[in-house]
Amino acid sequence: MVLYEYPFTESIRTMMRLEHLFERLGTLVARDATVDHHFALATIFEIMDVASRADLKSDLLKELERHKSQLAGYRGNPNIDEAALEGVIARMDQVFTSLNQVQGKAGQVLAANDWLMSIRSRINIPGGTCEFDLPAYYAWQQHEPPRRRTDLLGWAASLMPLAEALQVLLGLLRDSGAPQRMVAAAGHYQQSLPQGKSYHLMRVRVDGSDGLVPEISGHRLMVSVRMMKADAEGRLRPAAVDTAFELTLCA
Repeated sequence: MVLYEYPFTESIRTMMRLEHLFERLGTLVARDATVDHHFALATIFEIMDVASRADLKSDLLKELERHKSQLAGYRGNPNIDEAALEGVIARMDQVFTSLNQVQGKAGQVLAANDWLMSIRSRINIPGGTCEFDLPAYYAWQQHEPPRRRTDLLGWAASLMPLAEALQVLLGLLRDSGAPQRMVAAAGHYQQSLPQGKSYHLMRVRVDGSDGLVPEISGHRLMVSVRMMKADAEGRLRPAAVDTAFELTLCA
């Protein structure tokens, strides 16, 4: 089964982009090849670009507070595992404190590093980081993998409170939905959403073995899933076949 996710709001879209970048960073840093560490550094710069929104940190802190208040309301409920609940609340307190202690925007500490910024200014230029353009960077790339990895982890450390906050908030959001089995009749499914309830994320699981790709759209009133299939040139075309899939709406 292949999972596709569709965010309904710009804030969730930004959070998911950052989550994607942090996952890529973790994969690349763990490898040893010089080219992987080059793209790990490029990913750090991408995270800084996406996280440069002035209100991102305050939005995440507000969301953590909101979720904590909601969870605190479950204390004393006999149907709730009290130990698990307190563990989640403690984790949220830890993440809130770490993020709140970050000075300024995410990556502000790195922006003060002239050597890193010299690389950042050229990394999006095709071939702009050759050894004759950035000899000091080329020399760094000749170090052994453990030394490069230590440097990368040190540079990424100031971004980790942001990654932890995203992990907690997106985890809570995804856990808020219950999956349901649906059928896209003739390749198309449409559902009206109840008024008075705001959904933030739509998750669709499909059987990847048949080559179908869901084209997802949605807003506060309606969601739609249209099954598509790539033609010989890779363009997606509607697939007018009844298709079972799993749908989860997360509020």
